[in-house]
Amino acid sequence: MGRVFLLDCTLRDGGYINDWHFGEDTIRGFCKKIALAGIDICEVGFMKGNRYDPDKSIFPDSDSFKNVISPKTDNMKYVGMLDMNDPIPIDRIKPCDGTSIDGIRVIFKKDRINQAYDYCKEILKLGYFLSVNFVGTDMYSDKEFVDAIEKFNSINPHAVSIVDSFGLIKRKHFLRLVYLADNNLKDGIALAYHAHNNLQQAFGNAEALVEMNLRRDIIIDACVFGMGRGAGNLNLELFAEYMNENYETEYRIGPMLEIMDEYLNDIYKTKFWGYSLPLYLSASMGCHPNYAIYLAEKDSLTVKGFKEILSSIDLEDKAKFSKKKAETYYKRYLEHHIEDDDVVRQLTEVFYNKRIVVIAPGNSLNDYSDDICTYIKDKNTVSIALNFLPEGFKTTYIFSSNMRRYSKIQGVTDSKCIITSNMEEAKSADYIVNFSSYAVDKTDIIDNSGLMLLNLLVACGVRQVYIAGMDGYSAYNSRDYINNVWEYDFSKQAEKRNKLISEELKKLRRLIDIYFITPTHYTIED
Repeated sequence: MGRVFLLDCTLRDGGYINDWHFGEDTIRGFCKKIALAGIDICEVGFMKGNRYDPDKSIFPDSDSFKNVISPKTDNMKYVGMLDMNDPIPIDRIKPCDGTSIDGIRVIFKKDRINQAYDYCKEILKLGYFLSVNFVGTDMYSDKEFVDAIEKFNSINPHAVSIVDSFGLIKRKHFLRLVYLADNNLKDGIALAYHAHNNLQQAFGNAEALVEMNLRRDIIIDACVFGMGRGAGNLNLELFAEYMNENYETEYRIGPMLEIMDEYLNDIYKTKFWGYSLPLYLSASMGCHPNYAIYLAEKDSLTVKGFKEILSSIDLEDKAKFSKKKAETYYKRYLEHHIEDDDVVRQLTEVFYNKRIVVIAPGNSLNDYSDDICTYIKDKNTVSIALNFLPEGFKTTYIFSSNMRRYSKIQGVTDSKCIITSNMEEAKSADYIVNFSSYAVDKTDIIDNSGLMLLNLLVACGVRQVYIAGMDGYSAYNSRDYINNVWEYDFSKQAEKRNKLISEELKKLRRLIDIYFITPTHYTIED
């Protein structure tokens, strides 16, 4: 049996969580504690960009690593990762002399094999440990995989890695890839495995690889605390403990737990990673996990909606995420056109000569309930709740464009319900209006229910509206809504969303008089 080496990639792969901004002291301390833990290889960060920031685990050249890894520990190998989508110029990599990193791992997609091959030859000439990492290995046919292995056999890299980029490779498929690699790799080349955990396969696959007792060396990638984008990665502390219990290794778990406590816990509290329903769905449908992250941030989709959008993504787009593509598929899903002229006429009659009060679920409702009650108790008032069932306020209508919220409303209210046409899963409603007729043309707020309702009121000839609870977004999570059940963290986007919605409100004020009963972050005065 060959040796099994553990490689920590927290500072590099975990960096997707916090834009690699760990802080200089943390990066230094992290490398020291990983060495104390006895981990064999430490991936210090990405090799990319043009400027060195000591607080980020991103390095524009080989020399810049020295700042955070000196003095080095003799029994641990230090490596960086380089992406062939945006490689740094080869002349920024100085010959390996033991003072900086010891190795470079090169990742590339199928369409960059030839460029990667040429670049890797130069890395070997410079004397570095070289790992060749096939991004999205499961997307290779058996022949393509074998051909790629044979191509790189000719330059004799130190390791070749199976990379489960989308976290969807299950054991049967994984073992086939391992057999193909083991039977076609030259003797002496280590086989590595880099897992993502969207389908919770990382530990089981890594365990199966170790238990195959291959004659060649094995390298298992993992991150402390499983830190990584989306569902995260294989947990280093858990797999190190498994190795200690079953293979008489002596990895020290204590320093890894200290890393979790001292460096990662605070990040985890504000930037969650781990198993989630959206990431499960994206993996099960073979989509890039960023599609799931993008759609989850909308906070408006049910499971059925998620599946419908993900299944509608063209095959050539599934593996290559872009925000523009995601926006296109999301908008296409939302724009289920219906003719709503009759509905608008009916609502026009209902709203005619009435005082319209809109009640949104902002936290300000708690402090201004008496004022709101004064407005809505008048018999000439039509009150419209926005995406929720208010407690303590009797509302005439409920408007919803969010299926997740509406699923908790339908069937349990006496208020008449007005919904938008994107909500195909709705079982009942009194009025259905066409989504795209009232949606805003700015993608970030295309599905904002408050703006959609105001646009509908304008279409119904309403000239004046009073609004309560449309507070806008704060920079602090859990402060925007009257009930934490509805809370979603828009804190990072608060300033942008407030600005965009304010701009739309200013436009609407040319068509309808808008009065806020409660305080708001929105600015509607020019």
